[in-house]
Amino acid sequence: MTELAEAIAVLSGELGPPESEPAPLLGGITNRNYRLRWAGRDCVLRLPGKDTALLGIDRVAERDATAAAAVAPDVVAFSAEIGCLVTEFVEGRAVAAEELRGPLLEEVAGALRAIHAGPPLRHTFSPWERVDAYRLTARRHGMPLPVGFQEVDLAADRIAEALGPRPSVPCHNDLLTANFLHDGERLRILDWEYAGMGDPLFDLANLAANNEFGELDEARLVGAYYGAPRPDLLAGLRLMRLMAAFWEAMWAVVQSAVSELDFDFGAYAAEHLARVRERLGDDRFAGWLHDAACVRS
Repeated sequence: MTELAEAIAVLSGELGPPESEPAPLLGGITNRNYRLRWAGRDCVLRLPGKDTALLGIDRVAERDATAAAAVAPDVVAFSAEIGCLVTEFVEGRAVAAEELRGPLLEEVAGALRAIHAGPPLRHTFSPWERVDAYRLTARRHGMPLPVGFQEVDLAADRIAEALGPRPSVPCHNDLLTANFLHDGERLRILDWEYAGMGDPLFDLANLAANNEFGELDEARLVGAYYGAPRPDLLAGLRLMRLMAAFWEAMWAVVQSAVSELDFDFGAYAAEHLARVRERLGDDRFAGWLHDAACVRS
């Protein structure tokens, strides 16, 4: 029995037999997703990628975060046995990065505020802890660390010291352009694999990093979310953008070792680490560390 057939057989015990053949959905560089009709609903079945626990993914936590977030698709079914999640299929259009940093910026800031005000999650997320875990995993699998890792790792320690203790709220933590849809009435956010209690400023920085926000866009985002583009929060966001790219680079290093998908994870890691090193070379980096030391909210 194939993995897809096994998942359908297991979930059919709860949902009954599917009412259509599964059709693969394109996109994604971790899992495989299929659209099918089940229990009278248009659904998406997610098959987890290989060894995704090594990426820090907890499938029960993903289910809980998806169910808790009002902007996420409805959870239809879940099997802890095989780690498969079934959600409603959201009918909507893809959203471009220029929209997220343009006409939809205030809407996405409001969506993030709503997520961050949601019920606590049992899982936690820290980019520093994830990078450390990925480094150990890479070593266990004999994967070399990317060029420039040591320089960036030392800078990450300086960023942690500058930011100090931070609030912990429910966060998405993986705000790629492809994880947004607009259903005609509001933004919807998909793929809650990395959701957990974390820093709201990291969510903003992750959004900015993954959607190519410029500095004016960053100021608008901080103003829309916090009510004013405070210099300390802008500095904190710019430092957190470094952590977002660092985490993404080390995620790709682990994927190089474990993923069975046809994707150049090595190039992906190098690209993101290069972004971090470029920003470390910005003459304003020391000023961001100084200004961010005031960030406590």
